[in-house]
Amino acid sequence: MAMQLDSPKERLRQRVVPFGRTLAEYKLMFSLTERDFQRRILDIGAGPASFTAEMYKLGYDVTAIDPVYHFSGAEIKQRFDDCVDNIIQQVEDSRENWVWKYHKSPADLRQTRELALELFLADYDGGKVAGRYIAGEVPDAIGGKYYDLILCSHFLLLYSAQLDWEFHRQAVTALLEHGKELRIFPLLTLDWDLSPYIDPLCEYLEQLGYHTEIVTVEYEFQPGGNQMLVIKKLD
Repeated sequence: MAMQLDSPKERLRQRVVPFGRTLAEYKLMFSLTERDFQRRILDIGAGPASFTAEMYKLGYDVTAIDPVYHFSGAEIKQRFDDCVDNIIQQVEDSRENWVWKYHKSPADLRQTRELALELFLADYDGGKVAGRYIAGEVPDAIGGKYYDLILCSHFLLLYSAQLDWEFHRQAVTALLEHGKELRIFPLLTLDWDLSPYIDPLCEYLEQLGYHTEIVTVEYEFQPGGNQMLVIKKLD
């Protein structure tokens, strides 16, 4: 499942945009409830999201996996600093194309991303030692562990043009071998179209005995990007 990219350091320097999301955003993106918080959660492709850090402080069990964890906190922050001005300026220049409901303005968006990074970095070094942050690709980095709930934010389906159907089929199948439930958000591609893999993925999984459902959530930043795909094992 490893993507054909350059070396880890080259990948960080050239390809990765380390923007993470907060616990408050995760609650809305994935319609997380207090009951969900009690479950053993895996966050894949988490990047510098503060979800794991904030959940840990509240006493919950969350593990995050991402290749970016091969790097130090200082390297991740440097990459954030290198690209944040340009990205926020692009949003500012196209602000009429975004939904300003959760984020009130480009400046507010930046502040939220900076907060997520700050909370992440405060937990990062200790969290790596404790096993909360695992560097690597899924499913190999998961090992033999099993989770109640797996979350995938802004990775699967989003990169439908870059990662083909076979990648998505294998990735989702592998993840479901390690968890009871998988939630994927958003369902839009980078071009803001619905991923062409949604229907075939649901059909494929239902043939394997899984229940699939598209759920509208309260979080929306990309127009129309307010849905998640929920996949559950049938009892």
